[in-house]
Amino acid sequence: MKSLKNKKAIITGGSRGLGKATAVAFAQEGIDIAITGRSEDVLKETVKELEALGVKAIYAVFDVGNYEDVKTGIASIIDRFGTVDILVNNAGIAAFGSFNDMDVKEWSQIIQTNLMGMYFVTKEVLPHLIDQNEGDIINVSSTAGLNGNANTSAYSASKFAVIGMSEALMKEVRKHNIRVCTLTPSTIASDMSIELGIATKDSEDSVLQPEDFAELIIAGLKLPRRAMLKSAALWSTNP
Repeated sequence: MKSLKNKKAIITGGSRGLGKATAVAFAQEGIDIAITGRSEDVLKETVKELEALGVKAIYAVFDVGNYEDVKTGIASIIDRFGTVDILVNNAGIAAFGSFNDMDVKEWSQIIQTNLMGMYFVTKEVLPHLIDQNEGDIINVSSTAGLNGNANTSAYSASKFAVIGMSEALMKEVRKHNIRVCTLTPSTIASDMSIELGIATKDSEDSVLQPEDFAELIIAGLKLPRRAMLKSAALWSTNP
């Protein structure tokens, strides 16, 4: 098992839910972490929790869907850290509604955040990974990116696109010893899922929890560099 201590990681959407659980798991492994998000107060609180675990933790406030803000934010993180080894593209939004009823602006925003946001962040981080000829990129898709369902057209479209982009990137950057992993979890009892009403807080015994997701990411990162977890679908056993 490869040690991750002193690695530098960026986690988008890292102040709550899946992102926060991953940040905590990383800190427990000795990884220094930069988290991003749109709420500075929440980011500050999470950074304090991470620092209490004995690692360096910083944050940057930006919307992943705004390329100019992404460029500034990522540059600031790398300037403070000096390098980056791991990128977790976790930031995302969701909304459900029929194809006819969902507002065009809302449909477009889901694509802008979930797909273009991942592209923007990766575009700014990737040159640094290529320069050091090593790195890991974990892209979070969903089972909604494998199968479309009624009233999920925008979310599914964004997550299907993430899978295509991620797999193409993987084949492009393997030659630089960069591992790109595409994750397609089913419903996890995250803050977003609870707010959308598709999961509940009291489901620990039966439904995937953010900590389960973080454990999978850690396991993939600890593989020998010769081995790459290309993709993984994490499901609840008996929800």
